Amino acid sequence: MFSRSFILALTALLPLINPIGSALVFLGLVRDEPAAVYRQLARKIAFSTFGFLIVIEFLGSLLLAFFGISLPVVQVTGGIVIAATAWALLFEKDANASNRAKHQEIEGSAPTEHEDLNDKIFYPFTFPITAGPGTLVVTITLSAHATASSLIEKGEAYGGIALAAAVLSASVYLCYGYAPKLIKAVSPATVHGILRVMAFILMCIGVQIAWNGMSLLGMVLPMHH
Repeated sequence: MFSRSFILALTALLPLINPIGSALVFLGLVRDEPAAVYRQLARKIAFSTFGFLIVIEFLGSLLLAFFGISLPVVQVTGGIVIAATAWALLFEKDANASNRAKHQEIEGSAPTEHEDLNDKIFYPFTFPITAGPGTLVVTITLSAHATASSLIEKGEAYGGIALAAAVLSASVYLCYGYAPKLIKAVSPATVHGILRVMAFILMCIGVQIAWNGMSLLGMVLPMHH
């Protein structure tokens, strides 16, 4: 259960967080700061991203329970959103289109001084540049999808998602902290090719989660007739 949840969460969240692609936006906002500043900011953003994902993972299910939203409904809706997001990534004509859109969205608040950069650790560096609305929806869906027959198995499922969040946050630190060097070493075409493959896998995950939800709804609905 632990390894399955880890692989599922890592595969689903990687193309959405997209550390290399997001590093392009980060680079455009931080600009000509020293390497030490890049690494300092990257460390804070990585911790912020990890904390954000963990809070969503554990509070997401509680919020759904509070509003009375059932697991099958979350699986169907979340699966459709995941598949739709993956479809958009898969057939995106311009490899840098989403990155430019992110940049334009927060361009007006681009920081100019080191103090301003630290003030923007959560917004916009963590949300929405690193972990946007799509990441939020997927994390809630994965959390709701982590059903198990025992408390131990459920803990393992949540642990797998948490480990995936830690790995992704570490990749954010590496990509952001060494963004100037990374962009020179990796071509946009390579990044785009990898994202296409990951987007296809993400779409399959979304369809599978939605299918599981529909199967559960099919079992529940006859009971109400």
